[in-house]
Amino acid sequence: MMYEASTIEASTKEPHLVQKSRERGVLGIRSRDDALLAKMGYKSEFRREFSMLETIAFAFSIMGVCSAVSTTFFFPLQTAGHVGMVFGWLIPCFFVLCVAASLAELTSSMPTSAGLYYFSAKLAPPQYSALSSWITGWANVTGQIALVCSIDFTCAQMFVTAISVGTDGTVNLGPGSMYGILIALLLSHAIVCSAATQVIARLTLVYAFINVSTAIAAVVSLIVASGDNRVSAKDAFTLLENGTGWKNDVWAFFLSFTAPMWVLTGYDAAAHISEEVTGAARAAPVAILSGVLATEFLGFLIVIAASFASTSVTELRATELPLPMGQLFLNVLGKKGMLALWSILISVQWVNGVTQGVDASRVTFALARDRGLPGSRWWKQINRHTQTPVNAVWLVMSCSAIIGILVFSETALSSLAGATVVGLYTSYTIPIVLRLTSGRHKFVPGPFSLGRWSLPIGIIAVSWATFVSILLLFPLSQMPSAEEMNYAVVIVAAVFIFSSGSWVLSARRWFSGPLPNIDIDDSGNSTRNNHQLEMEKTSEQ
Repeated sequence: MMYEASTIEASTKEPHLVQKSRERGVLGIRSRDDALLAKMGYKSEFRREFSMLETIAFAFSIMGVCSAVSTTFFFPLQTAGHVGMVFGWLIPCFFVLCVAASLAELTSSMPTSAGLYYFSAKLAPPQYSALSSWITGWANVTGQIALVCSIDFTCAQMFVTAISVGTDGTVNLGPGSMYGILIALLLSHAIVCSAATQVIARLTLVYAFINVSTAIAAVVSLIVASGDNRVSAKDAFTLLENGTGWKNDVWAFFLSFTAPMWVLTGYDAAAHISEEVTGAARAAPVAILSGVLATEFLGFLIVIAASFASTSVTELRATELPLPMGQLFLNVLGKKGMLALWSILISVQWVNGVTQGVDASRVTFALARDRGLPGSRWWKQINRHTQTPVNAVWLVMSCSAIIGILVFSETALSSLAGATVVGLYTSYTIPIVLRLTSGRHKFVPGPFSLGRWSLPIGIIAVSWATFVSILLLFPLSQMPSAEEMNYAVVIVAAVFIFSSGSWVLSARRWFSGPLPNIDIDDSGNSTRNNHQLEMEKTSEQ
């Protein structure tokens, strides 16, 4: 009996011991994460609240597949019709996966919120390290802020679409009202993105499941509810209808790539939150690839369903609703069904804005920490209550509100999408090029490595990124008027002129790339040298 009692007592303690063991394991992983971060020159300033599952959910949620495909449906519809919907999505998927794989390898090696511009600094020749880091950092911040603005702009369009459908077309809000909704959305995101990391991690995990469920529901609804009104398989996959001002059908088809390229951005977010991730060297690259693959697969199902359900491309193009996908759902599901599904899509897009706001604020914080932005001493501050870069969050939202003035242009989405892709994919390309050239022999792989495939995959990634960065600067018309102009080139040029002028006139004298805020000596103690302190004072001034 004594033996049985002791056995029972031990068994009751066992779950507690298992939990303690797990906690020690997590603490051990976090300690290794912080040690790796310190080796890269940074002290840990965030709570590591993101698990691997939550990191995957974050990377997936930032692309908001169903809501993002719905808001960009205009591009394939206008450029190439059914062919644009299906193959305009499918073709870019392969090339984007190559870009994502290359970034995943870099992130696994150097998991820091500085991300891309840190990679560039470490892989570039010493004499060009600071310049490479400066260009990459500014390109990435530009793309990040443009993406925040474009997500909230499309969310505002979704609200306007819902109001129009709900009132049977009697209320059609104009650009002024849409800009007001955009400001309200940015304000809500500024508040939520300022919250503690744990809150954001849980929110994105929940919405990852909602995102997947909504995507599946949209696919089933479009296929089933369209019934016998579906177009033939031949038309759904092969019918090309050029609705642009370009005479060349192939070039018009290329412009349909705008939709997937805008959707498939921001997956570098897993790199920018890596200082908040447990086991970042493994979790972050897995999250990048998982998020991209899941988005590509679900997005492909959605566009196939939409192509089958689109009985008249001409009618959808002529809709008075801001978003043609809203018209398609209305045609297929009716008013109540459309509004029910559309409401969920709005919430998904809103959370998409939260995740992108977090991403943009983290890279802004990181660049400010390295003295790469005007007023860096303000934007690098961490709030002592939430341990998040609240000042950087509000800077991002304020800049997005300024760019949001483009809502008064007829080509607002084209301009914002172009600026987003050009900015982000330029920042993706530079470190990949350096990984293949000057940094090839000094690159130290992390747990995730492409091995011998890094060279061919990297070449494909760079070639594709260069192609789409040029492509998305073009308007949808061969002879555009002022209203039809793609203003992405204006945004990109403005940032390029400002950042280049800053470099030539000032930054080249004091910006040296990633600036360590911790030094580890042989005994494991942190030290700060006088030269570094002097550089910090000079750059802040």
